[in-house]
Amino acid sequence: MEKKVLVVEDEKNLARFIELELLHEGYSVKVAGDGREGLTIALEETFDIVLLDLMLPSLNGMEVCRRIRQTKSTPVIMITAKDGVMDRVSGLDSGADDYIVKPFAIEELLARMRALTRRTGDAVQSVQASVLEHKDLIINTDSYRVEKAGSEISLTKKEFDLLRMLVENENVVLTRDRILERVWGYDSEVETNVVDVYIRHLRHKIDIPGEQSLIETVRGAGYVMRI
Repeated sequence: MEKKVLVVEDEKNLARFIELELLHEGYSVKVAGDGREGLTIALEETFDIVLLDLMLPSLNGMEVCRRIRQTKSTPVIMITAKDGVMDRVSGLDSGADDYIVKPFAIEELLARMRALTRRTGDAVQSVQASVLEHKDLIINTDSYRVEKAGSEISLTKKEFDLLRMLVENENVVLTRDRILERVWGYDSEVETNVVDVYIRHLRHKIDIPGEQSLIETVRGAGYVMRI
């Protein structure tokens, strides 16, 4: 069964190039030239993956991604000319699953798409507990809800995936490389210091000021949540 891809890109030549390459690879492709059109199509139809430019007219890519994430879990690859660490963090924080910087080789984009759809397929097929607990944290993996001492905590998708990985591996020290491979994907270009940024975000949300953090830093090794 052919996979459906939505390309949201305002550079017409690039959009057409990507469309032709994907059609050649056997994908079904729909193209949108601005953010609002792309968002409407993404919400009204079902796609296996969305290729989303960051800088779009009418509605930027980050906002489009955030609104998609409110109702759908469609895999999203953000396409952008910006290559700074915080630009990548912001794109991933908005709900994107991967990030590719212009100019890029079409072979790399295709490889990232295959890897992402593989990971998504594996996640759908895997059977895991729907509720995880760690001390006063309750994590519902079906609804993506996190509660601490009875109060709900709002997390981004990447923060949720990171917390889930830590809780599922209680007492196991996880290296930054292992976290990157599991949460961002083994072929992601995200650097290891992005993990430190997300750990800080997560601590700010789940820790009580003045008390020991639930996430322990093991110097020279990585991070762990102790029972």
